Amino acid sequence: MTEDNGYAKTAPTRAEVDAFAGATVLEFGTDWCGYCQGAQRHIAASLAQAPQLRHMKIEDGPGRPLGRSFRVKLWPTLIFLRDGVEVARVVRPIDARAVDEGVTALAAAPGGSPSINR
Repeated sequence: MTEDNGYAKTAPTRAEVDAFAGATVLEFGTDWCGYCQGAQRHIAASLAQAPQLRHMKIEDGPGRPLGRSFRVKLWPTLIFLRDGVEVARVVRPIDARAVDEGVTALAAAPGGSPSINR
């Protein structure tokens, strides 16, 4: 399920994220970030091919503990999780293919779903 709206101001805790079941994409960034705005069409194009993925857009910045726990340094950063464990990361995607690689890594991870194979 892809969210097309802006980045959420509130985030789950790291413990909640670690307990997620299935495939999840965490997207860290901000609504005012030019890189984030420029990447949205690429992210949307790739994730539209896997609508069953949980996609969470989370505002990041100083004092935001979830982004710090994943050592996010640049925006947007997409963290691809399978059952709460990171299996891939894409930083500042310049095309949909970069995001596709993260989705493919989710499918290849143990417990991966054939429904998200590319």
